[in-house]
Amino acid sequence: MASRDLRADAGQIIGAALASVDPWRAVNNALRLKGDLLTVGNQTLDLGRFRRIVVVGAGKAGAPMAQAVEHVLGGRIGAGRVVVKDGHGAPTEIIEIMEASHPVPDGRGVEAGRSIAAMVRQEAAPDTLFLCLLSGGGSALLVAPAEGISLADKQQTTRLLLASGADIGEINAIRKHLSQLKGGNLARLAAPGKLISLIISDVVGDRLDVIASGPTVPDNSTWEECRDILARYGIWEQTPQTVRQRIEQGLAGVMEDTPKPGDSAMDGVTNLIVSSNRMAIDQAVAQARKLGYTPMLLSTTIEGETKDVARMHAAMAREVLASGNPLPPPCCLLSGGETTVTLGEEFGTGGRNMEFALAAALDLGGLPGVLAVSLGTDGTDGPTDAAGAWADGESVARGQEMGLKARDFLHRHDAYNFFKPLGDLIVTGPTRTNVMDLRLMLVNGPGEARS
Repeated sequence: MASRDLRADAGQIIGAALASVDPWRAVNNALRLKGDLLTVGNQTLDLGRFRRIVVVGAGKAGAPMAQAVEHVLGGRIGAGRVVVKDGHGAPTEIIEIMEASHPVPDGRGVEAGRSIAAMVRQEAAPDTLFLCLLSGGGSALLVAPAEGISLADKQQTTRLLLASGADIGEINAIRKHLSQLKGGNLARLAAPGKLISLIISDVVGDRLDVIASGPTVPDNSTWEECRDILARYGIWEQTPQTVRQRIEQGLAGVMEDTPKPGDSAMDGVTNLIVSSNRMAIDQAVAQARKLGYTPMLLSTTIEGETKDVARMHAAMAREVLASGNPLPPPCCLLSGGETTVTLGEEFGTGGRNMEFALAAALDLGGLPGVLAVSLGTDGTDGPTDAAGAWADGESVARGQEMGLKARDFLHRHDAYNFFKPLGDLIVTGPTRTNVMDLRLMLVNGPGEARS
């Protein structure tokens, strides 16, 4: 079998995938200006009928998205404010870029959320055009706690949900009901203005009501759902009392719910997805084929416990080597989506992508010519400087030689400290986009393959 540098090939596949979901390119492709006519997707607006154009938004990709809007509209923009994750800022001329903490909100996020809410409230008028730029991380960054809820309450609730293994949809359902902006409330503030949201999806299935907790989308989640989520994960009693009281008031009909489908606040709203995990995976498939691999897309909607998903991928690689099914090597198995890691009482440093690589490494032990790769497309995996990690049939043995027992590191969710001494962390720095995760299994089989 021909010699292949699997890591070099994987790097090219990853690079092509990330380039395809570049935020600046995505927004620039979505907006077309000719004279006074602005085309957004399939909709054309006469800018002559608007007195003001105001840009707001939140998310890891917010800065390059804002740069693209300025590139298209320039001096037509009257005002703008977008909040991004620390280290994800970029220079802009008109739109103010603010930075705040992610995934746990901080005081700067509160300041940003309140200032954006104030801007929207002040500018709301029939002749105002709002452009809202949303991307992954928007939920934690666009923070405007509801009356009676403190930042500390939201922080504690977020930590509990993240540690419990709750998925992004469940976490956002809670966030919406603790916010002045999420769950359609930003759209409510913008009415009767015209509101167009340009969205980079970071959720499975591209659900508009889940991305950034849906600030410009009707919300189907309910007070009952919030209570059930906290109870299902066994964290209701640990949740701050103010949060439980607010949910109980909602259940009793004392507290107004988020805007639902049919609410008049949604009459002037258009939501458009400009980039997604599917777009990244499609480009990865094309690049793998270009490099001589037969690609197979398993799914872009994979969820579940990370270790279980990793073992399924490793089992497929073993089957390819054993029988040539479901396709012969050289091949590339790809998947997207967002898995979860359920933490115990004690845990180390890592993230779901590094944990995927470590779990896969244990099941690939001794296999030649196989490379497992998993990374977060935002360049961050967990609270670390790594996007993910590489793993192959020699990873466990290499760790053993250094006194690192892979199974122990997996048990305590400490994949970062397993892969770092091996030099197998993937460090990209902030990519300023976020379309969930990208996973690859390159299978070339025994012979001269180098991983």
